[in-house]
Amino acid sequence: MTHDEIKRKLILAGKVLVAQGQDDFTRGHVSVRLPDNPSLFFMKPHSVGLDEITMENILTIDLDGNVAAGTSRRHSEVYIHSEIFKARPDVQSVIHTHPPYSVALSASGGPLKCYSQPSALFFEALGFYDDTVALIRTPALGKGVATALGPHRAVLLRSHGVAVVGASIEEAVINVIMLENAAQVQMITEAAGHSCPELPRTDIEKLKQEISQPEQFAINFNYLARRVQRREK
Repeated sequence: MTHDEIKRKLILAGKVLVAQGQDDFTRGHVSVRLPDNPSLFFMKPHSVGLDEITMENILTIDLDGNVAAGTSRRHSEVYIHSEIFKARPDVQSVIHTHPPYSVALSASGGPLKCYSQPSALFFEALGFYDDTVALIRTPALGKGVATALGPHRAVLLRSHGVAVVGASIEEAVINVIMLENAAQVQMITEAAGHSCPELPRTDIEKLKQEISQPEQFAINFNYLARRVQRREK
């Protein structure tokens, strides 16, 4: 995949995230590592919405959080991305957003429970970061988020948002959407006052294996991308 093709997919990912309610004004950001140079990554710039990413405003950033190419303003929370990429060579894409149900769950301090199929994706695969509720504006704070993430596919930032990773842009996008869906089901269930038993462990493990296949992430992302593209016509 060429750099231009990667940028076009990053642009499409931003539009899919907005269509799925992941936007919060111009806050939130998405990045993708360059496959031919893993020490660099493309990232959404500051001051534009996730649906306003363009070929011209995408930044190229190094693992220290410095701009290597591009003239747009860099996000101050770039260190969420740089420190995760530095700690996790397997990660190819990072997303940080503020989806409301995930934020509510993080504010509760409670764990994500397996009340729904999407929650199985994060069974024993969700970190929790509560060192601060401030913006992650230093390498040290970014390293703290990366440490809390550990080997998992996502981490809740208490009363702040989420950082979600993937082996591809497609996986990262579907991960963050499914995490919000799982948090929504849990918050609604618990708000209704029902004591709901979690899914059986054997069922959770089987379901997790089934829904975490790379093909599934690609199929779901491509469907959401087609929806966005139809609306643009």
